[in-house]
Amino acid sequence: MEPPPHRPDNPAKIFLLPNLMTAGNLIFGFLAVLKIFEGTIVRVSGQGDWAGYYVTSIQCILVACLFDLLDGRLARLGGKESPFGIEFDSLADIVSFGVAPALLVFKIVLYELPSRIGWLIAVFYLVCGALRLARFNVAATYRLGTGTRNFTGFPIPAAAGLISSLTLLLLDIYQQDLTIGYAKYGLAVLMVFLSFMMFSKFEYPSFKGFNWRTQFSPPKFLLAVAVLGLNVFYYHWMPAVMFLAYLLYGFLRPFLSRAWRREIEEDEDDDSPEHPETTSAEHGAGNGTVATDHIRRS
Repeated sequence: MEPPPHRPDNPAKIFLLPNLMTAGNLIFGFLAVLKIFEGTIVRVSGQGDWAGYYVTSIQCILVACLFDLLDGRLARLGGKESPFGIEFDSLADIVSFGVAPALLVFKIVLYELPSRIGWLIAVFYLVCGALRLARFNVAATYRLGTGTRNFTGFPIPAAAGLISSLTLLLLDIYQQDLTIGYAKYGLAVLMVFLSFMMFSKFEYPSFKGFNWRTQFSPPKFLLAVAVLGLNVFYYHWMPAVMFLAYLLYGFLRPFLSRAWRREIEEDEDDDSPEHPETTSAEHGAGNGTVATDHIRRS
């Protein structure tokens, strides 16, 4: 394999704001892991409200999703993307969106499955997430372009968000007795399904067209306010609805007209060819920087 072309002058350069967001992603991912262990200890000892610890861990994962979204936006807005930021972001992602969700679901329900099937499912999800991040880091380094701005396959932050938000919903429904019913089997099947979806050929919008200068019509703005309000007041189930809608959109997208896709994804440049240096599967490089929205690698 040939060395990467056009090596930046200082690939290890650290830009403050984008990498602070990535650090926030990593910190909240680590906090989620800590809360999962604390909840497990309390649950085994039977001395307190173990579900509260798991809810806190889920909230940490969802906050990590926000930080992961913001780091790419800030980097692209200020033209401060760097190879260091790409690698740092992937390391944070595997903790927040790989280890934390897999451990969360395992500790709540998967450990009850027979013959260590739950352990295998959690490990399978984690390995698939790591392979996806590694694959797209290679695509970024060697500019293995696809000529599209979309994700190919379900991104790992969205997979972690869907798993975590559905677990939050189930905790709210079953309270401290999640073992009732068939919820554990549903989460197990979902984790396996999302593991395969990360390597599927379905395309998902990156919403790269959304930025600080995006202008909405009054109806769209009111819809955005309504969605934000629903997430605030109904946080136990609304995030699950949004992540599930994003998952299903990948299946419906091929049947939508180009006009509808533009309207939904706010991508005005869908027809225009992108610069060869910015058409990699997840990143592109140019003028010593990496043109990427960090969540696109995930």
